[in-house]
Amino acid sequence: MSDFRTDFADTVGKFVDISGQNYRQNEPWAPAIITKEQIDEEIERLASIALPENGRRSSLIVHPRADLSTPGLAPTTQVTINVLKPGERTQAFRHNATEVNFCIRGEGVAFIGGRRIPFRQYDVYNTPAWVPYWRENTGTDLQVFLTYTNVGMLQFMQVHHWEANPSLVEAVPEDEEAINPRRNSPYGTFEIGDDGAMLMPYEKLINPPTVESNALHWPWERVEAELKKLQDLGQDYVGRRLYLLYNPVTGRTNGTTPNFFATITIRPPKIVDRPHRHVSDSINYYFKGSGRSTVAGNVYEWKAGDLMLSAPGWAVHNHASYDDYVYELTIQNQPLTIATECLLWQENLKEPPALLGAQMGFDTNRKSAA
Repeated sequence: MSDFRTDFADTVGKFVDISGQNYRQNEPWAPAIITKEQIDEEIERLASIALPENGRRSSLIVHPRADLSTPGLAPTTQVTINVLKPGERTQAFRHNATEVNFCIRGEGVAFIGGRRIPFRQYDVYNTPAWVPYWRENTGTDLQVFLTYTNVGMLQFMQVHHWEANPSLVEAVPEDEEAINPRRNSPYGTFEIGDDGAMLMPYEKLINPPTVESNALHWPWERVEAELKKLQDLGQDYVGRRLYLLYNPVTGRTNGTTPNFFATITIRPPKIVDRPHRHVSDSINYYFKGSGRSTVAGNVYEWKAGDLMLSAPGWAVHNHASYDDYVYELTIQNQPLTIATECLLWQENLKEPPALLGAQMGFDTNRKSAA
């Protein structure tokens, strides 16, 4: 196989009669906890091996239900643990996946495109797609990262593309005034009825509006200061005390990347969330405190340093803190589900679900509880 020649076997499609049948029932993945002890053991194992040629000491965290060809902790989410020793750096790399990166130990510098991002423990930054990047450990301790990507989904689609040591020189932007007018349709995009249906020519189809996608940095020191202001919301508050690490490029889909949102929550002691559910998967990393999650009637206890697939799609769930404040990073594929118009969300189980992004969402009682 090459870029220009693949020998395919002769293939013929087939018919499957589904007349009168309903769609098959969903089979949600079970919640899964990777404990702090397991994570620490894997960090030490990675630190003990020689630095690979590409500089990436990494381990995938894989759910038992995941397909071997698309390994992930959730169906559309891959999570890796990454370790660098002091003075080490990774080679430059790029791929057509987006990433959320969360430093859980140590410090260092990330170089993404033309930006240099110094980071410390509990800082978050994103990596846009198809931008060269590498990371360096400039500290004296191990540098440990959790990286969340949509690689598994791209592998399922057979369209994950990557380059090792890509060129670090940016392409020269095309001069719009120099574009050949013969490449532009004289007809433009136009309506063909009175209900909003339109026709768009090929020239517009292959040249959609571009939105600059940048690497952004959410320093923990700044985020924590804002989270502490949410502590004063009373016990009667029915929402969750969190902030979305918002990337404006995601627009109405409310993301940190076009595929994921990352939120950081502060959970006061002895707070019990109201049960709810949503189509988006949810993965939590707890980095302070302890508590429990109830998922589809099953109770799971967790503590600081544990990573958990805490809410498989559409499973009823809620979380509760024990005797100390809890901090947690939550990754969900909500932007993807909003963009594909499938994000059913039921904030109150006594009320019908809403299709977020297409229907009005939910209100909280923050004004009365504050």
